[in-house]
Amino acid sequence: MSTVDEIKDRLNIVDVISENVKLRRSGSSYSGFCPFHDNKRTPALAVFAETGTWHCFGCGEGGDVFSYLMKREGWDFRETLEYLAKRTGVQLEPPTPQQKEQQEVYANQRDLLEAAVLYFQHALLNTNEGAQAKAYLTERGVSDQTIQQFGLGYAPDAWDGLMTHFKNQGYDLETLQEVGLVTYNQDRGSHYDRFRNRLMFPIRDARGRMTGFGARTLDPEGIPKYLNSPQTDLFNKGNLLYGLDLARRAIREKDQVVIVEGYLDVIVPFQAGFENIVSPMGTALSPHHLRVLKNMTQNIVLALDPDAAGEKATLRGLDVARETLDHEQEMVFDARGLLRYEARLQADIRVVQLPEGLDPDEIILRNPEEWQQLIEKARPIVIHVMETLASEQDITDPKIKGKIAAQVLPLIEDVANPVEREDYRQRLARLLQVDERSLISTAPPTQSRTRWSRRQPSPSQVVASKQEPSKKDDTLPNQLEKHSLQLLLRNPEALIQLDRWLQTHHLPRLSPDDFHEIIHQRIADLIQRSLVQDEIEPDLFIENELEEDEVLQPVVAAMMVEFSLGEPSPRQLLTNLIRTFTRLRMYYSTQYLNQLKFLMQEVENTENYKDFQQTLLQETVKKSRLDKAFRENIII
Repeated sequence: MSTVDEIKDRLNIVDVISENVKLRRSGSSYSGFCPFHDNKRTPALAVFAETGTWHCFGCGEGGDVFSYLMKREGWDFRETLEYLAKRTGVQLEPPTPQQKEQQEVYANQRDLLEAAVLYFQHALLNTNEGAQAKAYLTERGVSDQTIQQFGLGYAPDAWDGLMTHFKNQGYDLETLQEVGLVTYNQDRGSHYDRFRNRLMFPIRDARGRMTGFGARTLDPEGIPKYLNSPQTDLFNKGNLLYGLDLARRAIREKDQVVIVEGYLDVIVPFQAGFENIVSPMGTALSPHHLRVLKNMTQNIVLALDPDAAGEKATLRGLDVARETLDHEQEMVFDARGLLRYEARLQADIRVVQLPEGLDPDEIILRNPEEWQQLIEKARPIVIHVMETLASEQDITDPKIKGKIAAQVLPLIEDVANPVEREDYRQRLARLLQVDERSLISTAPPTQSRTRWSRRQPSPSQVVASKQEPSKKDDTLPNQLEKHSLQLLLRNPEALIQLDRWLQTHHLPRLSPDDFHEIIHQRIADLIQRSLVQDEIEPDLFIENELEEDEVLQPVVAAMMVEFSLGEPSPRQLLTNLIRTFTRLRMYYSTQYLNQLKFLMQEVENTENYKDFQQTLLQETVKKSRLDKAFRENIII
């Protein structure tokens, strides 16, 4: 039994949800008002005690006890696991002596960095020298309360002020250098303070733990303008998002994150109530950043400054929208990387057009409502690129039209949704004032972005005609979820065939939300990501991802144990996958229908009754399609 399963065995999901929701019992299930959307008239939240799952018929959210707490508290999976393990008395995998020793080292380093926060803040608020930095913050609209909340400070203009202070506190130079507070000069053979005469921004990880500092010079001639802590065991700039520790709950509540460039671009909007905002601190927005944010929301808005060359459609600091120069020294826009991330994450990524010469913090101070309107008007990246290209060139010139079409059409072809592709083509045709048919005829041929594995099963693997879920003591839906993933892990490419089969029956593709167990949702998401990326084979991608996930590792390893009847052939695997996954959807569909009928009795003779009738009709149609597809038992 995995750690996650053991925790669930010791928990009653009804007790957990009852902590903030009043539930009413109906047979083996419960209903109440969903805390995740604004609705105080209809009890659309259903809690299923038998399976340990929940679902809201209003906002569509659902899952197990882990997903509920993650959404309620704004935690990530690891934090939720540690909280529930402590609550239930389940022991997580004990660290090795080496890991325990390293954890103690990290804890001491974080304590030192926390002490440095107090040192810099004291210098800001209680010294004459710090008054200049304090005046700068006041001029930029930062309040005293916000200074305290973000831990802002000032590094005195001295070569050894911090070093002397902490040496007197008992810290050695080696430790001060390890956390990036002092630097060693080999030529002179001496140490000195890394940060001098700078405004200090403490940088914390998503859990609020100190990792390092960002620093802005207060000297007009100072170089560099911004200086960060060096790369350390705690500070990895490519994995950190400034302000995420404070923004997590707001991101989940608003179901949106806004990404800006600078520290004050986070601080001032946060102070004004726009708390769902983070910054990659000038570095490239990495796949790691996007995966972290995807756990909180699928709606990502980029509000980045125009680049130094003034090309507004090129997003500085992002390798997802790389800037390159052709032989004529003209900017070429390549948003394909961004679109790949969008497809990989199943996210909606949009771009805000900032007013010329203004940063987000300046817009907020001028008019908070203007900022809100800009966010609401954020454009999809394809539209942003095509309109910016057209606005800066003479589109009456046929050659310019051809050049713009050549740049934008490949982006359109990379869009996964056919309806969106068609809409973008129509927009481009209107923008360039050309016949849409000319764009279709010049569109590049689409190519599969997934490499198909040519591995053939060995003779010993060609065995029994079908594999059924193992007969364990867990519930039927849990068995079906596990078995579906067991099959997909053996051949991730089978997901493509499964999705095709579902679509031929007018059924939606597989989604992580089809699985109610949070650990199963994470595995399903991993399998999907392995297929969208095109750098390595899917199974190798999965292996690489698992190397950094000590929670998923043992779960996936258990799923990969050889079936008792032997391994299925590819055809047998696909047949069994279709059967198992369809049964899974049928089970949850039946469960939803039963709960809907009960809820309709609750809202009879109210204005919400028609809404529930419509939902019941939709679920009934889905159920009938599932029944029909399962009876046909089509084999590809």
